[in-house]
Amino acid sequence: MPLSCAFVNLKPGVGKTTSAVWLAHALYESGRCPLLVDGDPASSALRWSELAGGFPFPVIALPVGDVHRRVNDFLGNRQAVVLDAPQLEDHPRITRSIMRYAGEWIVPVTPAPIELDRMAPILGEMADVQSLRAEPARTAVLLNRTNRPDATRTGPDADAREALTERGFEVLHTQIARLDLYAQSFGNPVQAKGSAYMDFAEELIERQDEA
Repeated sequence: MPLSCAFVNLKPGVGKTTSAVWLAHALYESGRCPLLVDGDPASSALRWSELAGGFPFPVIALPVGDVHRRVNDFLGNRQAVVLDAPQLEDHPRITRSIMRYAGEWIVPVTPAPIELDRMAPILGEMADVQSLRAEPARTAVLLNRTNRPDATRTGPDADAREALTERGFEVLHTQIARLDLYAQSFGNPVQAKGSAYMDFAEELIERQDEA
C-alpha cells in the first residue's frame, strides 16, 4: 500500500502546508514519487508550486468533502500520498474526509503553552473519524518550530514532549527546528536533502513498515 499521510490540526498557522510540501519533497528525493493533495480552500500548496515553477511531482487541489473517494483516481502507481488538510474548526467536512483516507495523521504543534492547550479537543475529533474507518489510522504529533534541533529531547522543549505524552499523544522522534530555511520557503523551490524533513520521511516509512 502507498504511504499516505495527512497533516491536520484544529487551528491554522501551525505549519501544515510547510510540512506537507517539505515532506513531499523529502519522499521524492528518497525515491518515492508522491502525490501532493491540497485540500485547503486557500490552495496554499498549489500556489507554492506555481510560484516555484512547479514541483517534480503532481500537486492537485481537492478542497471537497469527499476527498477519500477521489484521491485514488489521481494516484496511479505512486508510492506515497501527502495530504494538506484545512483547519478542522473551519472546514470539518473536508478535513474529516482527508482523515478517512490517510493511513497516518500528523498533528504539527509548536511547543508553546497556548498551542499545547489547544490539543485536547482534537482527541475527540480523531476518535470520531476513527469510528468511520475500516482500519484505525496511525496518529502522531510532530513538534514544529522548536528552539533548536535537539531541544525537544534535552532542552526546555522536552517539557512539551512530556506533556503531550501524558495527554495520550504519541510524539514523533523527529522534530523540526525554528529555522528561516523552512519559515521563509513559501513560493521557492525546495531541496530536502540534509534537512530534518528527510529524517521525518524516513521515520514515517519505518512506521508504515512496522505497521
